[in-house]
Amino acid sequence: QVQLVESGGGLVQAGGSLRLSCAASGRTFSNYVMGWFRQAPGKEREFVAAISPTGSGTDYADSVKGRFTISRDNAKNAVYVQMSSLKPEDTAVYYCAAGRMIRLTRIRQRYDYWGKGTLVTVSS
Repeated sequence: QVQLVESGGGLVQAGGSLRLSCAASGRTFSNYVMGWFRQAPGKEREFVAAISPTGSGTDYADSVKGRFTISRDNAKNAVYVQMSSLKPEDTAVYYCAAGRMIRLTRIRQRYDYWGKGTLVTVSS
């Protein structure tokens, strides 16, 4: 069982930066692929980024590539996403997710555990 708690959301102006954190419980954190997803009002939850258990592999949605960076610290049971050059269309609730997988995936159904989310609002 893994419990995930996101933090770091808030209100930021367009062009600004924000760093989200996700704290995980459990001693097997380093076995999980970790992902970030987001859900804007009236839209489906969508993939943002994922990172392999060792941190050696990452994947990004085209919409955030070059602006967002995912990282993890297995010693601290934590995963992060550094968001830069934020746009109003990045406004959403951001969710952290964990999955026991061999390969990175963008498919949200493959992730086993989810946090409750943290709201990011980007003003124009």
